[in-house]
Amino acid sequence: MRIHIQNPPPDDLFVITPQQWADCAARRPDVGQGHDISYADDDAGFAKGIADAEILIGPPGVLKGRSLAGAKALKIVFVMAAGMDKLMPFDWLPPGVALLNNRGAHGPKMREFALMALAMLNNRMPAYATQQRRAEWTGHFTTILRGKTCTVVGVGDLGGNAGAAARSQGMKTIGVRARPAPHPEFDRMVAISDIDSVLPESEFLVLACPLLPETRNLLSRERMQKLPRGAKIVNVGRGPLLDQDALCDLLESGHLDGAVIDVTTPEPLPPDHRAWNTPNLVITPHVSADSPATYNPDSLDILLENLRARRDGKAMPNQVDLAKGY
Repeated sequence: MRIHIQNPPPDDLFVITPQQWADCAARRPDVGQGHDISYADDDAGFAKGIADAEILIGPPGVLKGRSLAGAKALKIVFVMAAGMDKLMPFDWLPPGVALLNNRGAHGPKMREFALMALAMLNNRMPAYATQQRRAEWTGHFTTILRGKTCTVVGVGDLGGNAGAAARSQGMKTIGVRARPAPHPEFDRMVAISDIDSVLPESEFLVLACPLLPETRNLLSRERMQKLPRGAKIVNVGRGPLLDQDALCDLLESGHLDGAVIDVTTPEPLPPDHRAWNTPNLVITPHVSADSPATYNPDSLDILLENLRARRDGKAMPNQVDLAKGY
């Protein structure tokens, strides 16, 4: 097939290289070899590459705002991301073109990050960071994670691995998603419509769901207040999933004991934003789930698995449901 790869700027860590494609094709020669591949990182290269491309590959920030009106041969757009919120609404996608994400490429890194965040919060590292800025020496002796309750909202690749991280430490795990079917990493599953029923027992809450109209501000001030006093929050989904000002207020008041947020509103967070100086809050700049060593190879492997399914007349597992947004 004719494939065009639209890359980020050359200094970006996640540029897809010809060698990465060759390595991927060698791992799956039945579906990876024999394609005509073009690469570009500028407007002129995009216009030339998309003219006859059957598959377009690129990250959301690079694809956003580009017209596909002239892409007459296009059959598939493969986005190097799991969340599609930056590309919604999907009116830019030509009719009949399949939209794929790279769900599955983030899991191992997310499991490590979630384990780190849970351990940091349990051992009050955000509080120590706040004390360090004040040159304050105060010890906090904490109990271990085993037996504590961790609720994960969104049980896809990210949330499932966050649940695995919690379970590895002997935590009780509750999963929250649209369809509360059983999941191997969770002791209990509840529907997202019933989230309020589990908040009072959620000592740790991890947000890992996609940003959709129905999940925007899902963790509102009122819901954060339903968490037990001393609860801890991790957000690895999207910033607007929670009320950021309320998070700051409840950390300042002591109702919440600590938080680790990898996503903010907006991104990047302005230098004068109050969150930078909110006590017991650790902010990381949207880095929780992407490993430069594995992200591109794993993503390309996922694409080829989808092409194999398409060749065999099966549904492509990573095809985005445009009505649902994921």
